[in-house]
Amino acid sequence: MIEYKNLVEKINNCTNCCLGYKRTKAVPGEGSFSSDIFLTGEAPGYYEDQSGKPFVGRAGQLLDKLLESINLSRKDVYITNLLKCRPPNNRDPLPDEINACGDYLKEQLEMISPKLIVTLGRYPLTRFLPNRTLANSRGRLMKYKNIPLFSVYHPAAGLRNGNIMAILKNDFTKIPEIMERLNVAKNKDIQTDSQLNLF
Repeated sequence: MIEYKNLVEKINNCTNCCLGYKRTKAVPGEGSFSSDIFLTGEAPGYYEDQSGKPFVGRAGQLLDKLLESINLSRKDVYITNLLKCRPPNNRDPLPDEINACGDYLKEQLEMISPKLIVTLGRYPLTRFLPNRTLANSRGRLMKYKNIPLFSVYHPAAGLRNGNIMAILKNDFTKIPEIMERLNVAKNKDIQTDSQLNLF
């Protein structure tokens, strides 16, 4: 896909914010361009910065297992982050950094055109839905523009907390049913949060 290659080149050469001058490698994203599922994390970590690939550290290993638990692999989904470069010491993304990468995320979403966005953690959720919080949105099916959006904890949070790990695993088991219902209702316009909240 020529458009995608051009986007990756732009990301790899980006200096829209200070992170572009400090990175080892930019991390555009990877996966299937025809995927129905678009996963968005927060930012690359050390191992992602070294490899140029998203979710390759411990959180990435957990994400692989979560996908395997629902009979999916990285080849079946598209995975990216809000930020395409690693923040120093893995600190939280800053608003100007999120904004600097905003057009890239928008272009990726338009190119992939998924049936479902899965946000991993607080920052991607609030990027798509600014008035939402993880506390009142996790495990709920909502909508960003015309695209259903499902919010879950970030895998890194699951590694730090056993209770969150159990919730995260359970939330991932909902994804196949969500996809099944979306496929059944693909020609119907879902209008309200209550209709979207399947669980």
